[in-house]
Order: sequence, then C-alpha cells, then structure tokens
Amino acid sequence: MPIVHIELIEGRSQAAIKKMVQDVTAAVATNTGAPAEHVHVVVNEMAKDRYAVGGVLKSDEN
Repeated sequence: MPIVHIELIEGRSQAAIKKMVQDVTAAVATNTGAPAEHVHVVVNEMAKDRYAVGGVLKSDEN
C-alpha cells in the first residue's frame, strides 16, 4: 500500500486539493501497479506564519 505525504502552504480551494489527490493517486497507481483503492494520500496544510524559506516567513512576503 503506497502512502504519499504532501506538505502545502494553506490557501488552496477544496476543489484544487481534491483534484490533486485524484491526480496523485492515479500517477502512483500507474507507476507502481498498486490498485488506486490501496493508495493513501495525506495532505498537510501549513499556516503561512509557520513556514519559512531563507529565514523569511511566508506570511512576511508581499
């Protein structure tokens, strides 16, 4: 059973997350031979004030 973890900064619509999960599931099933119903996808959304790049919080960017 493949398990995929996806980390994202918050802000995407429910429809966008749903489409991404469907696409990831299809890609993993195609490339591993695992049945789609056995592919697990975990989506973790991070607040912009809890993620930084180069020492700058995403919430502090313009």
